[in-house]
Amino acid sequence: MSDKLTLDQIQNFEGQYPKQLWYLFTVEMWERFCFYGMRGVLTIFMADKLLGLSLSDKDANLKYGAIQAFVYAFTFIGGIFADKILGFKKSLLFGGLVMIIGNLLIAFSPQNLFYLGITLSIIGTGFFKPNISSMVGELYKEGDSRRDAGFGLFYSGINIGALLGGAVCVYLGTSKDYGWSYAFLSAAIVMFIGLVTFVFTKKSLGPIGDSPIMNQPVKKRTAKEIVVYVGALLSIPLIFIMIKNTDYTDYFMYTIGPLAVLYFLYETYIERDAKAQRKLIAAFVFILFSVIFWAFFEQSGGSLALFAKDNLHHNLLFFDINPNIVNNTSNSLFVIIFSPILGLLWLAMAKKKLEPNTVIKFGLGFLFLALAFYVFYYTKFFADANGLTSLNIFTLAYFVITFGELCLSPIGLSIMTKLSPKRLSGMMMGMWFLASAYGQYAAGLLGAGMSSPDENASLTTKLQGYTQGYYQLAIYALIAGLILILISPLIKKLMQEVK
Repeated sequence: MSDKLTLDQIQNFEGQYPKQLWYLFTVEMWERFCFYGMRGVLTIFMADKLLGLSLSDKDANLKYGAIQAFVYAFTFIGGIFADKILGFKKSLLFGGLVMIIGNLLIAFSPQNLFYLGITLSIIGTGFFKPNISSMVGELYKEGDSRRDAGFGLFYSGINIGALLGGAVCVYLGTSKDYGWSYAFLSAAIVMFIGLVTFVFTKKSLGPIGDSPIMNQPVKKRTAKEIVVYVGALLSIPLIFIMIKNTDYTDYFMYTIGPLAVLYFLYETYIERDAKAQRKLIAAFVFILFSVIFWAFFEQSGGSLALFAKDNLHHNLLFFDINPNIVNNTSNSLFVIIFSPILGLLWLAMAKKKLEPNTVIKFGLGFLFLALAFYVFYYTKFFADANGLTSLNIFTLAYFVITFGELCLSPIGLSIMTKLSPKRLSGMMMGMWFLASAYGQYAAGLLGAGMSSPDENASLTTKLQGYTQGYYQLAIYALIAGLILILISPLIKKLMQEVK
């Protein structure tokens, strides 16, 4: 493909999807295999008394929350550097390489090099993650009605990778024939495949993702890029220390959030277009509510992983299966199946002028979230005398929570690109993922609060602690959903013509 491909040529595509979307879909699919595969084994690896880090359930939950929080917090930083200096393409390549090195280090020595490897994975994901989504947004002109469908397909790619990564990494890590090194090695291999795919297809993106300082002299531009790379690597010791001691994570989270909000307010203030200002405020409301959503939803990698490890039977319908494979893959499988069906439902409702607007969809996401956690709570009524309960009911809860995710997450990615000025698209995508960072951080705290302080507690005691916690989350999710629906007219006014 010629390097002279223009943005107009890309955006004036025929059919439902631009071909570049399929390339980005594939790259993101393999990156999500790496990310969700790692996420699925983190807590159970850290809690493994024999071959893992031998942490208590409480400490494993706290470190899980800290690691995930840093991953998403760095997407905000990575998004800013991509906007201002690197561009999406170079940021993605750098991030992917650092992620591969991090996973290889853990694979080489899981117990000894875990914290160093996970530190590199955090930095790499921060530079990689926000940029793919931003490039997807640039494939479409403003007002193109096909944008939501494009993000829906892109979201399916995320979940195919998550499904494969969740199953493969948990299987390899918990298998007596393989072990944790193979789980982390598989993540490195697929990340390498994703990066190679991007290298061979990036020309098709034309000017999308190029450095914003391309017009500057080569020496000056190169110097700025080197400063970014070196600065990222110099942050390794700081992140390493904060992950090993979660007290430092608290200080970081208390600092990065207010600074990000101040930077957002500054960029909003200097925005000369009053309409664009109102759209940015609307985007900020979505971001705030997403923090609450992810704090509850991301129990899947923390407390629900430990709940699945200890408190579930291995029988799902007619099959014998590791409950943590179910915990780490069922949501992705349901997303792949039901995402296109829900998309068709929205289209059918739109034809009859009954489709709920974006704000109402967000509210519905919380209502489904509330129902799902009530089902998680309800598993207590199916427990036997040993504190083991039904994997079938547990899986039903994931079926319900999937619809909550589908009402919020893919729409959230799309709405960030619709409400953001082009000059701030990377930052706003980073803000969206920073909200996930705070959700992940809160998820770790919530999960730790549900964990029994007594490591020798019975499975029945652990079951009671976790299910009672899920009951509280169900109530809070219900309240958040109702509030969001009630204030939807105000947010719609801020969004103006954006649907």
